[in-house]
Amino acid sequence: MRQVMLAALALALAGCVETSAPPPVQMAPLPEAGSPVSPGTAAANFVGVVRRMEPVIEQECLARRARTNCDFRIVVDDRPGQPPNAYQTLDSAGRPIIAFTLPLIAEARNTDELAFVMGHEAAHHIASHIPRQQQEATTGALILGVLTAATGGDETAIRTAQNLGGTIGARRYAKDYELEADALGTILAWDAGYDPERGAAFFARIPDPGNRFLGTHPPNAARIDTVRRTLASLQ
Repeated sequence: MRQVMLAALALALAGCVETSAPPPVQMAPLPEAGSPVSPGTAAANFVGVVRRMEPVIEQECLARRARTNCDFRIVVDDRPGQPPNAYQTLDSAGRPIIAFTLPLIAEARNTDELAFVMGHEAAHHIASHIPRQQQEATTGALILGVLTAATGGDETAIRTAQNLGGTIGARRYAKDYELEADALGTILAWDAGYDPERGAAFFARIPDPGNRFLGTHPPNAARIDTVRRTLASLQ
């Protein structure tokens, strides 16, 4: 079992080492986001952003990944009790879905924030983050499962090791994927005529996850720095 734990630690450290560099200590202020908006304005902002962003997202998807499904469907997750959130998933036919919860739409203070979040979620699909993460989870589960079996582990120990390996594998590059999505999301929002830096001001109003070991998201400062560096390359 000691060998198994050492292997798990090695996998985890590999992901940690390859995470992007620490954010700068000092960061210039972000553009002013504005005041909270009314429900009517929030709804109108969302509809307008979808109309402008969707063709840009699909065009970029086709240009980068001609073999993937680029027919995006952008929906509102109106289930009660949802936190401010947006996520990307696939339907049963493999069509990419970008979902916004109602609290996130209400929380966004301008169209730049909505556009940046939409671009970020679209980037996850364009960059194939879901299948890549699934493959990494499968590989991690297989490695630790085989190692546990080789060291005499019973069925319960093997199952536990597989679960641990799957978690480590799935999170190995999670922070890197988020930063990749921030960079491509910046490009998508910019191409649609929005200000990605102003859009990234959304990060200033959400909890900072810090640089946690095996965390799923990088520090907010690292994300803002990624947006600014990408934007500088476009101007």
